[in-house]
Amino acid sequence: MTYRYETSGPAIYRESFAIIRREAELSRFSPEEEPVAVRMIHAAGLVELAAHIHFQGDVVSRARAALEQGAPVLCDARMVSEGITRKRLPANNQVICTLHDESVPGLAQEMGNTRSAAALALWRPYLEGAVVAIGNAPTALFYLLNMLEEPGCPRPAAIIGCPVGFVGAAESKEALWENHHIPSCIVRGRLGGSAVTVAAINAMADRVE
Repeated sequence: MTYRYETSGPAIYRESFAIIRREAELSRFSPEEEPVAVRMIHAAGLVELAAHIHFQGDVVSRARAALEQGAPVLCDARMVSEGITRKRLPANNQVICTLHDESVPGLAQEMGNTRSAAALALWRPYLEGAVVAIGNAPTALFYLLNMLEEPGCPRPAAIIGCPVGFVGAAESKEALWENHHIPSCIVRGRLGGSAVTVAAINAMADRVE
């Protein structure tokens, strides 16, 4: 049997986004938010994700402005940092993931926390005005929120907080949404993940749909 299928990459791309715009409920998103939401839905392969995506604090324009000014992107996992398309970044921005720093295992043991959380202790020199991308570990997002409660802690420009999972993921995102006045994007509930987070960052970095 010979299978017939679309072989043009650009055509696949165009049709995928056309399907999302036909099938997903996108009307509540602003003109800036809508292409970011579409990219996130595309990454998940789930039009129903639209109902779970939420933006606050003009996060898209804040993240873009920060990137244009040279802000780094701080990532909780290599799956996030490796997925970011460098050529879309407007100012040769640093993409930083500290998870595999040699000091992290010892920090985690000392803190009594996960390595994903301990790695964020190394973010302080970069955090002021940064764009944060947490797509894997709820413990990382919770640790960041605790850091931000400390007097004098540097403040990021924007947080893309989409950790995935069954333990702490929904709760960490609700904590970000309800208790912190930093422009943010979340995927409510258990859904999320590195691919969705990467899609949001890439869309925010790239003004062209």
